[in-house]
Amino acid sequence: MSSTRTTPPGRGHREPIVKRLHPIHSRHPALAQPPKGEAEGAGQLDTVVFGVAAVLALAFVAWGFLSPTGLGSASGSALTWIEQDLGWLFVLLASGFVVFVLWLAASRYGRIPLGRDGERPEFRSISWVAMMFSAGMGIGLMFYGVSEPLSHYVSPPPGTVEGGTPEAVRTAMATTLFHWTLHPWAIYCVVGLAVAYGTFRRGRRQLISATFAPLFGRRRTEGPAGKLIDILAIFATLFGSAASLGLGALQIGSGMEILGWAGDVGNGVLVAVIAVLTAAFVASAVSGVSRGIQWLSNTNMVLAVVLALFVFVAGPTVFILNLLPEAIGGYFSDLGEMAGRTEASGGDAMAVWMRGWTVFYWAWWISWTPFVGVFIARISRGRTIRQFVTGVLLVPSAVSLVWFAVFGGAGIAAQRDGADVAGQSTSEGQLFGVLSRYPLATVMTVLVMVLVAIFFVSGADAASIVMGSLSERGTLQPSRMTVVFWGVVMGAVAAVMLLVGGDDALTGLQNLTIIAALPFALVMVGMAVALAKDLRSDPLMLRSAFATDAVEQAVVEGIARHGEDFALMVEPTSTGPAVEPDTVAALPVEDAVPAGRPQEPRH
Repeated sequence: MSSTRTTPPGRGHREPIVKRLHPIHSRHPALAQPPKGEAEGAGQLDTVVFGVAAVLALAFVAWGFLSPTGLGSASGSALTWIEQDLGWLFVLLASGFVVFVLWLAASRYGRIPLGRDGERPEFRSISWVAMMFSAGMGIGLMFYGVSEPLSHYVSPPPGTVEGGTPEAVRTAMATTLFHWTLHPWAIYCVVGLAVAYGTFRRGRRQLISATFAPLFGRRRTEGPAGKLIDILAIFATLFGSAASLGLGALQIGSGMEILGWAGDVGNGVLVAVIAVLTAAFVASAVSGVSRGIQWLSNTNMVLAVVLALFVFVAGPTVFILNLLPEAIGGYFSDLGEMAGRTEASGGDAMAVWMRGWTVFYWAWWISWTPFVGVFIARISRGRTIRQFVTGVLLVPSAVSLVWFAVFGGAGIAAQRDGADVAGQSTSEGQLFGVLSRYPLATVMTVLVMVLVAIFFVSGADAASIVMGSLSERGTLQPSRMTVVFWGVVMGAVAAVMLLVGGDDALTGLQNLTIIAALPFALVMVGMAVALAKDLRSDPLMLRSAFATDAVEQAVVEGIARHGEDFALMVEPTSTGPAVEPDTVAALPVEDAVPAGRPQEPRH
């Protein structure tokens, strides 16, 4: 028996709480804790998941190399159907995920830790924020830093404002932030939360399929349905990462052309760039230089800051500073209109614009969620859900705001001053067009190429590790050969996506990314539903329900019988223990007997 005696305010001190837990009750689901260590069976190659995913991926690569025209025609037909009939789905899901994660953070579930009760965060806040900043940076920011704000400034979304006007500056920055701040990181939040909660709080394997245990049970998630989910996660990661690698190759090729290192850069040169960088990644993976990859990533962070500071100082500093509050105000002012924008509001012109921008972005973020979500989950152990959502939404969004204000502001200012930066032959060349106006242009151009190349190598390494983990039952340390295999396939898929795109390689990257992301978008809906159900039976929530109900009844009856002078006693009910010794498995939590309504406390 344990007891807690309280006295009314002003009548003395609260006595110490005495805790004597019977072994039977320590197994109750309200007290269960996740196991320590890696889940049993992880690290063994799942021949079904790996085999099916590998065969389909290799078949796609072979199809692309042997008949790029045929693959392009098939992907074009699929894309047309998705855009015409399902474009609204991406729009609704993106905004729905924002509302969902904000609700989790603000609700009673926000105080649930992503780990054992009382467990401290694995990383200090400064380190956690630094790694979050790293996750928010990449090839995409390098590629679109100048081109997207400048594109929206010259050609705003249909039905908004006239291009090249002061109003277009506000619209351009608001639209860019819409694509790069809260919405994409809320998408990442859903997967990151589901994986982190299932792994660290419930003791499950670090698999996408394992997050569905609340809906289908653990045995079914390890069956055919779970394997299908993990295969879809591998494909989403494969295409999303390959699209980023393709963008990196386009930008490196543009830099080579500007520096005179190559003539007209065609698909042959781009495929060669991908092959060289893929070989560099394979060499790093085979040599096992994981610390080297970490060093490269940290170096890239420093170089990115140096580049941003250079543009800020050498470029239109005052204009950039003025652009920051303007961008924030425009974003929140136009948020409702941007979130509800679909083909219905603009006809064919809006359909084309949505395909090239918003729908592509939502699909791209969704395809990246297995990679980024697992990465964020792994560094967030010990954080509460509220801390997780706040950090994941706000920190990368702030980084994106500053990045696009610096580079987008520099591009817009150059365009307003008469330099036709938007008239560069390619989108990837617009950053180099801005840098050419400043001192040390050649040095900065080389710096951009080095940055993109390192992002390529380190990004391929990280994404391949995630695919290797999914192929080996959720292990944190996948085998080297599995990682190398997926890295090589990723480079091959990136080359195929460029070949399918033909002269407009960017279109090929965008089209295939949208197609690959559609199945995983449905998986994410299931993950959100499973997470919400899982949280309802969390031990912290069960204890809260017991405490609220029991204490409320006890206080009401205590005051009714004894006034303000009474004590609360905790003792077994007359019906005996609520949980038998062999009824509840010690762990994991989801195998415990669900709690019923607490018995009426005795006074």
